[in-house]
Amino acid sequence: MQIKIPCVIMRGGTSRGPFFLASDLPQDIQQRDAVLLAAMGSPHEYQVDGIGGATPFTSKVAIISKSERPGIDVDYLFAQVIVNEKIVDTKPNCGNMLGAVGPFAIEQGIVPIQGDTTTLTIFNVNTGAVVDAIIETPNGQVQYEGVAQIDGVPGTAAPVLLNFRSAIGSVTGKLLPTGNPIDMIDGVPVSCIDVAMPMVHIYGPDLGKTGHEPPAELDADKAFMAKMETIRLKAGLLMGLGDVSKMVVPKVGILSEPMHGGTITSRYFVPYSCHKAHAVTGAVCVASACAIPGTVAAKISGVSAKGPQGMIDIEHPTGKITIDLDADLTADTPVIHRAALVRTARRVFEGNICIPANVLN
Repeated sequence: MQIKIPCVIMRGGTSRGPFFLASDLPQDIQQRDAVLLAAMGSPHEYQVDGIGGATPFTSKVAIISKSERPGIDVDYLFAQVIVNEKIVDTKPNCGNMLGAVGPFAIEQGIVPIQGDTTTLTIFNVNTGAVVDAIIETPNGQVQYEGVAQIDGVPGTAAPVLLNFRSAIGSVTGKLLPTGNPIDMIDGVPVSCIDVAMPMVHIYGPDLGKTGHEPPAELDADKAFMAKMETIRLKAGLLMGLGDVSKMVVPKVGILSEPMHGGTITSRYFVPYSCHKAHAVTGAVCVASACAIPGTVAAKISGVSAKGPQGMIDIEHPTGKITIDLDADLTADTPVIHRAALVRTARRVFEGNICIPANVLN
């Protein structure tokens, strides 16, 4: 016997995964996580017994509910289901999957259509970030076809506009979790930043890399990956996150000078492999770090700390991602007025996921 649970598979940005209504999942966290592991087919390197795509970018889950918070339309809980381990991590956010939250919420009837465009406010339960999403809804329905193109996704689609309103201290509660723009770990200068996603920023040449290598080359360098993971673990302790060996935060960004007219280059690790493009939340963090004096990113980019900073183009392995930044991160109370970007989304599949009944025993 199997249990059938309604779900919709959505592509959001450069990620993909099932979207569930919170009301359709067990309220007990342990049972909920057991269902998600079974749904994705973890732990298994190919996730052959589930719908996961055997990569971190396709082993993601969004859990959606109508919000009861003042001024908020939708609550969004993100879950990273680890491919090879029996772990469901709900500490980070995912900005790519966030791009599909608005279309899903509208089509599920959680948010009413307002006209040719529908604006909704999303609360990320993981981090407390508040994001405004603007969705094209002509003729009373979500529009998926359009001319917007984002690097890392084939073809074009309707744009989804996202504006991160409150992303500072997303997990640690602090812009600079260690209190310093630069910390030395094993003789390597690093910046520990928490905006939208806790990250450790490292200048590529300080680890013997240009920072422009393709992801496969970086992943194949076991000595480099081991060194980077050692730094990440020590940074996690400095950031107040404790033992992060079984966590996907903080992420690591290997930063370097741009080569194609951008502001900065980033190789984003998730954390055990290099992203083929770049995470949205990670891009918000890198862009914000450019405006924090003394950080690795600021030294590379030369971006002014005085806002509005404007368009910050982050080059990544398959193109670039642009953040429109207006922030004052030097004040006693740092503030981000705007951190906006364009994503696209598509409804891929709708139906029921079948879960073995013994999962809930």
